[in-house]
Formats: sequence, structure tokens, C-alpha cells
Amino acid sequence: MATIQDSAKELEKAIEQSEEFQDLKAAYDKVMGDPSSKQMFDNFRNTQLELQQKQMQGMEITEEEVEKAKKVVELVQQHEDISKLMEQEQRVNVLINDISRIITKPLEELYSAEQQ
Repeated sequence: MATIQDSAKELEKAIEQSEEFQDLKAAYDKVMGDPSSKQMFDNFRNTQLELQQKQMQGMEITEEEVEKAKKVVELVQQHEDISKLMEQEQRVNVLINDISRIITKPLEELYSAEQQ
């Protein structure tokens, strides 16, 4: 008898085999395979993480940090391979959000039925 965890493992494999994930992986490998692209992408990700950590800790983000982040974003958006990677990442995020809505539907229905 299959468990919910078994179904989740099957879903994991389906995501890995999906066109969205395969396109993301190809875009990621292309960026990581070029040292200058990789460095630019790493700088972008590090900037994102630093700002997120500051926000989560309730620290104020300075105007200088905002300007730096804007410049980094503009730079990566102009880079064809990184821009493609970001587009593919967005497609995978949409897929995962769709899956999340599907798997949380029983809870939503339960609580919405309870309120009626």
C-alpha cells in the first residue's frame, strides 16, 4: 500500500522530469559553465540573500543597499543567459505553486466548510 510519502517521492521525480525543471537545469548549467556569468549570478544571489536576512532580522535596509541591489538586478537582466535562467526559475515556481494549491485543497475545503 502506497503511503502519502511514496506519492510525494513520485511527485518529486515528476518535477525533476518535467519540461519546466529540465529547462531550468539547462539554463542553470549554462550560467554555471561560464565563469563570468557564474560570478555575476553569485553576486546577484548573495545580494538577494543579504537583503532578505536583514529584513527577516528586522534591520533597516539603507538607500545605498537598495541602489546597489537595483544595479545588480539591472546588470543580470541584461545578461541573456542569466535572464533566461531567471525566466525558467519563474516557470518552476509557478509549477510548484500550482502543486501547492492542489495538495492544500483538502485543508482549504475543510476549513471553508467549517465556516459555513
